[in-house]
Amino acid sequence: MSHESTSGGDLVAEVLHQRGVRFLFTLCGGHISPILVAAKKKGIRVIDVRDEVTAVFAADAVARLTGIPGVAAVTAGPGVTNTITAVYNARMAESPLIVLGGATATVLKGRGSLQDIDQMAMIRPAVKAAHTSRSVRALVTKLEESFDTAQDGVPGPVFVECPVDLLYDEKTVREWYAKEGGKGDDLGSKAIRLYLKQHLFRQFYGADGVRPSLPEAANVPTPGAREIDRVVAALEKASQPVLVVGSQTMLRALAADDIAAAVKRLGIPVFLGGMARGLLGAKDPIQFRHARGKALKAADLVIVCGFPMDFRLGYGQGINRNATVITVNRDRAALSKNRAPTFGVQSDAGLFLERLSEKFTAGSGRWEPWFGTLRESEAQRDAEIEKQAAERVEGFVNPIHLAQEIEKAVAPDGIFVVDGGDVVATASYVVRPRGPLAWLDPGVFGTLGVGAGFALAAGLCRPGREVWLIYGDGACGYSLMELDSFVRHNVPVIAVIGNNGSWAQIARDQIEILKDDVGTPLVRNDYHKVAEGWGAKGLLLDDANKVAETLAEAKRLFALGHPVVINCQIKDTEFRKGSMSM
Repeated sequence: MSHESTSGGDLVAEVLHQRGVRFLFTLCGGHISPILVAAKKKGIRVIDVRDEVTAVFAADAVARLTGIPGVAAVTAGPGVTNTITAVYNARMAESPLIVLGGATATVLKGRGSLQDIDQMAMIRPAVKAAHTSRSVRALVTKLEESFDTAQDGVPGPVFVECPVDLLYDEKTVREWYAKEGGKGDDLGSKAIRLYLKQHLFRQFYGADGVRPSLPEAANVPTPGAREIDRVVAALEKASQPVLVVGSQTMLRALAADDIAAAVKRLGIPVFLGGMARGLLGAKDPIQFRHARGKALKAADLVIVCGFPMDFRLGYGQGINRNATVITVNRDRAALSKNRAPTFGVQSDAGLFLERLSEKFTAGSGRWEPWFGTLRESEAQRDAEIEKQAAERVEGFVNPIHLAQEIEKAVAPDGIFVVDGGDVVATASYVVRPRGPLAWLDPGVFGTLGVGAGFALAAGLCRPGREVWLIYGDGACGYSLMELDSFVRHNVPVIAVIGNNGSWAQIARDQIEILKDDVGTPLVRNDYHKVAEGWGAKGLLLDDANKVAETLAEAKRLFALGHPVVINCQIKDTEFRKGSMSM
C-alpha cells in the first residue's frame, strides 16, 4: 500500500477482513464513508439499513449465529445515540460485537463541529469497553484489542470511536488542515499552521508500517477435572435430575452440534431456553417444553447451564430447597445470583457439557420413573393447548391455531425470529425450532424492535433457508420500514404479523388490575399494504379456514426471492392470562 493510498478506512477494513467479518451493517454518514468504501473493496458485504439500531441488532444476530463478532458502523452524534438500545440488548445477551462510531476530526473536538458530542461518556456504561484513537496506527491496535475484548470471558459489545480525519488518506486530510490553518502572515496564523503540522505528523506517523496481526483464540473459561468429577458424583446419586440450558451455552456457535450430542449422551431431562431452543431438534425424548416450574420444584438435582437465576427462573426460589443445585456460567457473579448454589462452575457452559458427557452417560432406563412423571405433565399441557387452539372466533384467527399451522408449514431447516409480546409468547408454546441456532429472540433485556435486524442477519448467514419472523403488531412498528432493506439487498423473509389492534401483553393485566386500557389500543392497520409500498409482497389473512393456504402462498413467494408480510387478524384469548413478568 503506497503512502498516498494509506488511510485509516483501509486499515479498519483490513482488520475486519483479517478477523473473518463477512458483513458490515451501517447507515451511511460522512464520518464513516472511508470505512464503507474500503470494506467493499475487501469483499466485505456492506448492508445499509434505515435505522442505526437495526444495524446493531443485525450485527448482534450475526455474532450469535456465527460466533464471530458482528460489526456495525454508524456516523457521529445521532448515529451513535440511535444504537444505544441495541447495544444494551447485546450487552445483556452477552453477544460479542463491534460498533464503529464516527466522530468529528481530532483537531475540532469540543469546538462545536457538526454532530460533536461526548460519545464516550454516553456509550461507556453500555459496553464492555470503549476506545478512541488519536492516530491512524492506533486505529488498528484499538480495533484488534476490541475484537479480543468482545470475545474473551463473558462476551459483549465494544465501541470504537473513529475520528473522521483518521479515516481519509493523508493527502486529503492535509488539504483540509491547510484550509483550517489559513494563509495569514501574522504570528497567530503561523502558530496555528505549526500546531496543525505537528498534529498531522503525530496522526500519520507509522501508518504505512502498521498491519493487522493474526487473531488468537479467545480466552474461554474451562471446567476443571475435579469439578467434573463432583458433578458426576451428584448425578450418580440423583433420582430426579433436571438440566436447564440457556443462551450462554451457545456462544461457541460452531460447536453447536457437539454440544447437542453431549446433551443427548448425558440423557438428563432437559429444558432449553433462549438461544438454546432447538438445540436437540424439533423433538427429542429427553427434552421438555412445559411445566418447567413444576419440574424444578420436584427435582433433587438441578444443573443450570448458561442461564442466570433471574426472573425467567423465578430468581431461583422456585427450585426445590432440598435439591443439589449446580450452576455453570462464564460469569462468576452469575453463579450465585439470587440463590447460592450447592456449588458453581465458572466455565463455558457448552464446554462443560461436552466434558461432562465424556465422564457420564445416563444409560437406558436410568431415570425412567422420573421421565414418566415429566411426560405426563408435558402431555397434559399439550392437551390443554390443543383444546384452546380448537376454539373458533368469528371473523378472526385464533393465535394458537395460527402457531400450530406455522409449526406445520416451516421447512425442516427453517429459522424463527421473534419480535413481540403476547403473540410471540403464545407461539413459543407451540412452534418447535428445527435445530441448533434456529431460534432468535432478544434475550433477557426483552426489548422490542429486534425483528428486522435479526431476520436480516439470519437471511444473510443462512442463505436459502426459510426465515420466519413472528411479529406482534406493536413490535412490527419499530422495524417494518426495513422491508425496504430486505428488498434492496435481496434477502427474502416471511413476516407473520399477529394483528389484534392492541399492545395485548400489557393491556391484559392493565385492564384487569387498573380497569383502564389507556395507551394500549392500536388500529388494525393494513400492514400487508404497507409491505407492498416497500416493494415486498403482502397477504391478508382474516379467515381461519385459509391459514394453511395463506402460509403456503407465503412460502411460494419466499422461494421466488420475495420478502412477504402476512397481516393476520387474530383475536385475543385467555391463553396467557396472569403471565406478567417483573
